[in-house]
Amino acid sequence: MPSFSPEELITRDRHRILLGAVGPRPIALVSTVDEFGNPNLSPFSFFNIFSSNPPTVIFSPARRVRDNTTKDTLHNALREQEVVVNVVNYDLVQQVNLSSAEYPSHVDEFVKSGLTPVPSELVAPPRVAESPVSLECIVKDVVALGEEGGAGNLVICEIKKIHCAAHVMSDEGGLDQEALDLVGRMGKNWWVRASGDALFTVGAPQVGIGVDQIPMVIRNSTVLTGNDLGLLGGVTVLPTEEEIEQKKNDFDIRRLLQNYADGIERREALHEVARELLENGHVHEAWKVLLIDKSAR
Repeated sequence: MPSFSPEELITRDRHRILLGAVGPRPIALVSTVDEFGNPNLSPFSFFNIFSSNPPTVIFSPARRVRDNTTKDTLHNALREQEVVVNVVNYDLVQQVNLSSAEYPSHVDEFVKSGLTPVPSELVAPPRVAESPVSLECIVKDVVALGEEGGAGNLVICEIKKIHCAAHVMSDEGGLDQEALDLVGRMGKNWWVRASGDALFTVGAPQVGIGVDQIPMVIRNSTVLTGNDLGLLGGVTVLPTEEEIEQKKNDFDIRRLLQNYADGIERREALHEVARELLENGHVHEAWKVLLIDKSAR
């Protein structure tokens, strides 16, 4: 397994490895204004939310790796102390990408990208009309992480106004993730779309038995995955002997037991059935199947 000390790598290579490893990264499409009120628009994938009370987001306009210059967004945030963070969904990808081109300071990226500026209510920078969620913010602090190319500048922003498009609001409260259709950045030119089959749910964890309490014959399975073991370790109660015996009467299980002699083949067949049950969320039923193998008890 290749391993590196950061100082062994030149900045460009370190940058590529880290951006490829840490992702997907959400994208902040940040609008600012200069001292004359001229708007600027630029996307940043060094971005996330770090507090809900007070509501705080942080993005980082890093120094350019190639020449160590800094960006207009950083200059404006330092000077004017106000920004709008607009989230990016799939419909905006190409326009957002265009806004990231390095135009001269006097060029308005709203105009170049074709995105629509809308007056904000509490801050000077406009928000992006096409963005499904826009956050009007004041800049609380800017933390410079270094003075060489690639060094980040953490712009710590307190959210003062939240704007959400009506179609992304969920009936259950919060936001509808499918309707949001957010995107994120990966390494190199790769992006990712957070919708459709890419979305999945994971239930809140319980203080279960833990993977360490799963019998070794199951933990060493050539069929079950780490995710499967995590589900199995999340249970608080194992099936009773009576439940296990009843499970043997299921048609498919009865046929399996008839077709496979005791031993590795039968165990793997039982594990295949259990894996399918786990994929469909039937954890207790999967445990019943696994414990039919007496060596697992």
